[in-house]
Amino acid sequence: MIGHRSDDFKNLYRDIHPKLQTLFGTKQPVFLSTSSAWGVMEASIRNLVDRGVLCCMCGAFSDKWLDVARRCGKNAEPLQVDWGKHIDPKDVDLTLSSGKFDTMTLIHNETSTGAMNPLLEICCTLAKYSDVVLILDTVSSFSAMKIDMDALGIDVMLTGAQKALALPPGFSLVSVSEKALVRAEKQKDRGYYFDFLEFRKQQAEWMTPSTPSIGHIFALRSKLDEIFEEGLDTRYERHARTNALVHDWVRRAGFDFFAEEGFRSKTLTCVANNKNIDIVDLARKLREKHHLVIDPGYGKLRGKTFRLSNMGDETEETVSHLLNCLDDCL
Repeated sequence: MIGHRSDDFKNLYRDIHPKLQTLFGTKQPVFLSTSSAWGVMEASIRNLVDRGVLCCMCGAFSDKWLDVARRCGKNAEPLQVDWGKHIDPKDVDLTLSSGKFDTMTLIHNETSTGAMNPLLEICCTLAKYSDVVLILDTVSSFSAMKIDMDALGIDVMLTGAQKALALPPGFSLVSVSEKALVRAEKQKDRGYYFDFLEFRKQQAEWMTPSTPSIGHIFALRSKLDEIFEEGLDTRYERHARTNALVHDWVRRAGFDFFAEEGFRSKTLTCVANNKNIDIVDLARKLREKHHLVIDPGYGKLRGKTFRLSNMGDETEETVSHLLNCLDDCL
């Protein structure tokens, strides 16, 4: 262990920072937060929302944004679609044209439903509204596919440690645009622990506002070394191949996809239980017999779907093993 105000810590932060900027696709600083991703998601609301926030809602995690924003005392309204559907850029355009909103929240990859929103098209739509800042959750897509924060005009891009980064939970990363930092300067109730301006001030000295989880940062350095040794393009292609393996299995096994075609996640597949099997029992058998864990549906989808991950350290070998074991249990 090292002191979090020591030169050793500053050197650790300084060492990982360029690689983080490359993964984020940004020249902006990347902040380290000792919290789950929800910490910096709430921080984004408190730091940025003034006139109102439009919450794009298409699943359990994106739906939660509305409640979080309102609990922070903000004027928040939903742009709601059915679970499994994607956020339509045309609906974004129509809703933002009202002028009621200065902030929008979006989850890139909605893991509860296995749906992925069309990020490029939505960002192109947002480019028409220079006064609106975009808060983007990339918790389950970050490092599994190319996302260029600066090129897309994303104002806050955040992620957690435990999904595609395959690190222990309880740590998150966030980068904030200059436009968003200017907005934050005008907000009175940012608090302290998640104050973006405090993050920026401390990062300039290669420190964090409060005591960080140093163990997570050592683990992050190790993971970044692995990622760049593999190569980003190779990593992205690996995720595409393992995702295709799962999709082929879904069709071969006679199941359906819960998310609509053309908007399915590249890191996780939400399988619809069209065969009406006992999903909870399937998950139990898989765990007891093969020591493998799948999710038997999130929230209201429990038993109606099951979710298969191909993110992080998964390879064609490990994913194929999972699918063979599923066949055995079925």
